[in-house]
Amino acid sequence: MSGLSHFDDKGAAHMVDVSAKPVTDRVAVAVGAVRMTAETLALITEGRAKKGDVLSVARLAGIMAAKRTADLIPLCHPLPITKVAVELTADPSLPGVRIEATVKTSGQTGVEMEALTAVSVAALTVYDMVKAAEKSMVIDGIRLILKDGGKSGRYEAL
Repeated sequence: MSGLSHFDDKGAAHMVDVSAKPVTDRVAVAVGAVRMTAETLALITEGRAKKGDVLSVARLAGIMAAKRTADLIPLCHPLPITKVAVELTADPSLPGVRIEATVKTSGQTGVEMEALTAVSVAALTVYDMVKAAEKSMVIDGIRLILKDGGKSGRYEAL
């Protein structure tokens, strides 16, 4: 089925067998943003959001999400994650919050989905924490920008 590894020769979805793959160091970095009005961003940066410290809570949510990716994405392998870092940066030029997640492991498969999940859940948490102030926020540009390790080697987005 077009060489996609999550489908068997009959087209049925299955979890890829990675048991023959060597254990290698792997890293993935994903990014995204939550666009909002300058007024909503000020609520966050000035610590006036009613639900609390938006960026700290979203950082923790992203970290927790990376660790639970296999519970959320049906065909992902549970992985021994060795590092998750989630950075949220207020950016008045958006205006909004930029999010970057870095995930590392030593394993038989990569951590791209964990990095993307971390960014996604961090963005959803930002939205949740200030949605009372602005429902029109836009979660935008979630994508993988770096992946390294394993058989396919290094990928860097342009």
